[in-house]
Amino acid sequence: MATSIRFTKGHGTGNDFVLYADPEGEHGLAREQLAAIADRHVGVGGDGVIRAVRSDSLPDGAAALAEDPRAEWFMDYVNSDGSVSEMCGNGVRVFTEYLIAAGLVELPVGASLPIGTRAGVRDVLRTPEGYAVDMGLWRLQGGEPLVRARELPVARPGLGISVGNPHVVVAVASDEELDAIDLGAAPLLEPAAPEGANVEFVVPGDPLVVDGVGRIRMRVHERGSGETLSCGTGAVAAAMAVRHWAGAGAPEEWRVEVPGGVLGVRVVAEEDGEHAVLSGPAVLVFEGELQV
Repeated sequence: MATSIRFTKGHGTGNDFVLYADPEGEHGLAREQLAAIADRHVGVGGDGVIRAVRSDSLPDGAAALAEDPRAEWFMDYVNSDGSVSEMCGNGVRVFTEYLIAAGLVELPVGASLPIGTRAGVRDVLRTPEGYAVDMGLWRLQGGEPLVRARELPVARPGLGISVGNPHVVVAVASDEELDAIDLGAAPLLEPAAPEGANVEFVVPGDPLVVDGVGRIRMRVHERGSGETLSCGTGAVAAAMAVRHWAGAGAPEEWRVEVPGGVLGVRVVAEEDGEHAVLSGPAVLVFEGELQV
């Protein structure tokens, strides 16, 4: 029998999601159902689907509670093709906004909320402008594969970076070259990433640093979703890649321009290493009901 669920549509800098609440974990959907919901032609449409479920109501939440017992809510996130993803930087901000709007949590400006994800617990700070998320440790991982893409004349070396999920960042020469790339098909990596990877193409600003803030432009092809207007973890990966390439003296704060808007990335030194903090808006667009 068909099941009716209430949903909310939201986005963070154009990276859009379908969200629904299932606190006790009673309404998990099959991959085919999730992909149908995210389909822009026959479903609601979105880059992913997010289920709000209490961490103690699903197996993946056990690790979150072990890391931080305060992480009551778990962001059960899947890509638009229904495949499971470890983390979504824009999604966790929109997820937090959804929890507040749905009356599931209270979070005044200046307070933070731990959210369980498959990449670990992420602390989300509510700010006057939106949200700032401690994305945890970033690290070089995945080597330097060659990257080929449509309308990119020559294969370019990429830099593998992990932000809880895998990325490969590629520098291109100009805004014109960035705009010309056809991301309708997934870029090819040589060697291929075992788990797949999000691929970011980035142009450093000219000048790179203005008033102590690094500036870059980025486009992205997300595994399982295709080209999106924004990718939060991708913005972190792109900023960290350019910072790595720039070397000593590179700034700790970055402004990342994506097709859907602007995101902020800041590096914070912690005892366990460098954490990246992602900041940006979260907007809820509309609500509805669907049969699945």
